[in-house]
Amino acid sequence: MLPLHKYKVTTGAWLLTLGLLGGCGEKFLEEAPTDQVTDANFYRTATDAIQATTAIYGELITAGQYNAALWGIGDIGSDISTTGGGGGGDGIEYQQLDFYNIPTTNPVVNRLWGSCYVGIGRANIVLQKVPAMSIDAAIQKRCIGEAQFLRAKYYFDLVRVYGDVPLLTTPPTTLAEVNIPRTAAAQVYAQIEKDLTDAIGNLPPSHSGDDIGRATKWSATALLAKVYLTEGKMGEAATRAREVINGSGKVLWDSYADNFKVANENGKESLFEAQFISGRNQWTQDGPGFSGNEFFGPRGQGVVPQGGYGFNIPEADFVAGYEAGDLRRDATIWKPGDVYPDGRTQPASLPGSPNGYGVKKWFVGKTNTNIWDSELNIPVMRLAEVYLILAEAAGPSTEGFEALNKVRRRAFGKPINSTSSNDLSGLSGDAYKQAIWRERKYELAFENDRWFDMKRTGELLTSTQLKAKGIKSFNVVLPIPQSELDVNPGLRQNTGY
Repeated sequence: MLPLHKYKVTTGAWLLTLGLLGGCGEKFLEEAPTDQVTDANFYRTATDAIQATTAIYGELITAGQYNAALWGIGDIGSDISTTGGGGGGDGIEYQQLDFYNIPTTNPVVNRLWGSCYVGIGRANIVLQKVPAMSIDAAIQKRCIGEAQFLRAKYYFDLVRVYGDVPLLTTPPTTLAEVNIPRTAAAQVYAQIEKDLTDAIGNLPPSHSGDDIGRATKWSATALLAKVYLTEGKMGEAATRAREVINGSGKVLWDSYADNFKVANENGKESLFEAQFISGRNQWTQDGPGFSGNEFFGPRGQGVVPQGGYGFNIPEADFVAGYEAGDLRRDATIWKPGDVYPDGRTQPASLPGSPNGYGVKKWFVGKTNTNIWDSELNIPVMRLAEVYLILAEAAGPSTEGFEALNKVRRRAFGKPINSTSSNDLSGLSGDAYKQAIWRERKYELAFENDRWFDMKRTGELLTSTQLKAKGIKSFNVVLPIPQSELDVNPGLRQNTGY
């Protein structure tokens, strides 16, 4: 069994159960039914605490997170890819993101908001209930830490995409406690920092057995380094990145491509992953399998179960930007002439991909007969990114260049601890920053990160590609879902939408 897959198998029933726990009326609770899961008969045992905590992870593998929304925004909304698909209205919700004509009803934007708040709601319940339980202290502490880490992760997505968002840290008991106005982004970031700092103190450094894949102390430390980088707190980001590099025991794979193999899931470079499993579903992007194998597969070529839909197509200028000898290209991109497992080759052009490119990084082929159901995990944080965080935060120092060059050496197939002809040196100021940002672009390509990086660095509004697609100044945040505005009079829409 692959790690942490207990939650994948039981998520559907358990998530429905959790949805009922916060809404039980007083009279109903007084009856204390024994044939249902309610507040009256739950949150008693360590198993209850673990199940409730596990449910928070469930949103990571839905369409509102890594199964659609984050690649729609992070990849297609950026300069590295375009929608692809079958043309016409195929994937219209992604076309809207691609060309920055985004209505307040866009399903991708709406799903991200909803998914994050479902996850936050579950985390808030755990953080309310579990501290009062009389259970094993180590399990109790771990569950609290996992809830803190995941709540921070969901809020980090929200604040970066929408800006100011409602900050809820306890389960609401009245409608008025739900329908609150947006909280200033600075206050949301303060809560994220607090949650991750607390999580570092509560989480173990590693897991074993079926618990592999759960958040660890080093997951929280790495994410906190990224949060600090996003806020421009370079000293704090460097400190946390050093802690991960020096203390986590994580090391880079010798080959970049090894990060994206099923056999290496939760492996030696991994700090946290969204956990997927195959053989459990078809025709859904709400887990537990990853739909990207099918959605990104070369369109109509029959190398994935349903033939391949050809979405999320790499832009030609992005592909052309790989340096000669960069091994990451062939691990990331389908290009004309590439050989499929059945011996055929990628055509010079495909529907939705006139240059014959496609995303290869998440390709697993026909491993089973189920449709949208890949078992390949998606990395949320891995050590290579932490090296790049340190490189950026430490600046053009000996330490900064060494962190950057470790990543580059691996990219060109060189030993990471020895100087190489691909090393960068002598850069300063903007030239150094640009080198780091470029390295992130190619190291983390199609890992749902590029739009966020472009926003953080200011490239979102200066990109020639995105200007040509119609990006406007207000698109540095995306619209608050219309459905939320309709039910919450305290919300206000972002300017321009």
